[in-house]
Amino acid sequence: MSRAMSQREVAKVVPSMPTSDGAGVRLNRSLGTSALPMVDPFLMLDEFRSDDPNDYIAGFPDHPHRGFETVTYMIAGEMQHKDSAGNSGLLVGGGAQWMTAGRGLVHSEMPRQADGLMWGFQLWVNLPRAEKMKEPRYQDLAPEQIPEVELQGAKVRVVAGEVEGVRGPVQGISVAPTMLDIALRPRARFVQGLPAEHGAFVYVFVGAANVGPNGGVRVPRGAVAVLGPGEEVTIEADAEGARLLLLAARPLKEPVARYGPFVMTTQEEIKRAVMDYQTGRLR
Repeated sequence: MSRAMSQREVAKVVPSMPTSDGAGVRLNRSLGTSALPMVDPFLMLDEFRSDDPNDYIAGFPDHPHRGFETVTYMIAGEMQHKDSAGNSGLLVGGGAQWMTAGRGLVHSEMPRQADGLMWGFQLWVNLPRAEKMKEPRYQDLAPEQIPEVELQGAKVRVVAGEVEGVRGPVQGISVAPTMLDIALRPRARFVQGLPAEHGAFVYVFVGAANVGPNGGVRVPRGAVAVLGPGEEVTIEADAEGARLLLLAARPLKEPVARYGPFVMTTQEEIKRAVMDYQTGRLR
């Protein structure tokens, strides 16, 4: 007889905080705040959502990154990205980009629309110390490259990880991430296995959901539920249905030194990153 999987309970629920970034893009930050600095190896999660061009049109002009990965996942709208190495591409609704900044580059993300709904997420994922100076790379994913799994009452888009034998397209990431976009019909229930050693959280962006065993803990729209240890998580939508991100990955358990767009392991490495950027060597 197989043993029952241990259930992850909600360790804490943290609401997102309104802020702005880039050239004044209005957004809600749920991870990377004083209330929730990180869920190792995840460093930041922002949601931008507005149909007012004044909230997003200025975009994210040229800015540097070193030492971590940025993940952009679009729900609606279009964003053009370019970098100092000559790479460029267009992110559209339903698409994603997993960028490994590594040793560093300067890039921009600018809206390709003058009006309409702009809705998406940016996630920061730390790199192991041994990989912080690797060559940058992009994994650009068109909407049709992200598989969808239809389950009883649920539709799951698998960006990274695996659901019912279906694997997401993001590959070659040492922290072995899971990134699922889960849409649940009213009162629908979804159970997902996760490696027991992985840090994990849920972010609800439509409706509300109960997360965890025995009825769970209610998580409203715009809040993060940090998950405790265990081998699987149970999520149930409320009477209006719900849509959420489920994220998990292997924690690095390494020191973290952060300064704006740089994430290293020591302050000396941060100083070098700033100097490299100021002298044009961060490319």
